[in-house]
Amino acid sequence: MKTLIYSLMLILISNFAQAEVSTSRSYKETVTFIHELNAKYPENTELFVLGYSNEGIAIEGIKLGKGSVHNLVVSTHHGNEHGSTEVALGFAESVAQTPLDGITMYLIPVLNINGYDVRDRYEQANGNPSDPNRDYPGPCGTEGPFHLRSTQALADFIAKENIVASATLHTYWPAVGYPWGISTLDRTTPYTPIFMNMVKVATDTSHYNMGNTADLVYPADGTFEDYAFWKHGIWSILFELGETHSPSSADLETMVNVNVPNMRKMFEVAPKTRAENHSFTGKCSPALKILDLHIE
Repeated sequence: MKTLIYSLMLILISNFAQAEVSTSRSYKETVTFIHELNAKYPENTELFVLGYSNEGIAIEGIKLGKGSVHNLVVSTHHGNEHGSTEVALGFAESVAQTPLDGITMYLIPVLNINGYDVRDRYEQANGNPSDPNRDYPGPCGTEGPFHLRSTQALADFIAKENIVASATLHTYWPAVGYPWGISTLDRTTPYTPIFMNMVKVATDTSHYNMGNTADLVYPADGTFEDYAFWKHGIWSILFELGETHSPSSADLETMVNVNVPNMRKMFEVAPKTRAENHSFTGKCSPALKILDLHIE
């Protein structure tokens, strides 16, 4: 009930937040940014194509560093959360300048391209809107799986590249969480102390709320974070950045400044191998699905 009340309050707040002036770039400008980073730091960076959207547009990313441990940052599952892209680009610039010791970072600044360019949460799949962060398989069901080429490409990528730890960036309330975030009351994993250490480091400057994702936000099935941990034992962390989907220039600057340094530190303290015991052994609670309000 506490989670539902909090979520409803956030909907009311967001109605006012949408009136704020926002500053953001197009997908073309985002791609230009990472290409310029690659040109400026060719010794530390490499461009790659994750795959293609349902509209046939290349989902571009940038590889940062040359360490043996492979980690991931992916932002903008939801196209209206463009503040997450700005934080991703700030992180990319930081790591391009000074790579993380022993770590290769793969960074995808925009997963949902058509949603991003029109500021729509959803991504179109054959003319139908689909929520990318409900499109993954999971132990308590999903709205997918994989209606979208983007989510399928990301799922294939994390398996191929042996991703160990990940951060998915969203907006719009200040929280950093970890699995299980699915529709269950059995939300603990054997690795809560490790996850807690990661999110403590990640929020050292931002002072965002931290803890289990379902407790912080609301339970949701079909998300990347739970899929990555459940399927592969990836140390997957969810960042909810800032307090609005329509951040001002000053908001964006603050979001970058308070999150990028500690994202770096989080990946430095993250385990260097995947979790071994990552199966879900609890009981799903279908009634909790009503709490998924699709607003994060």
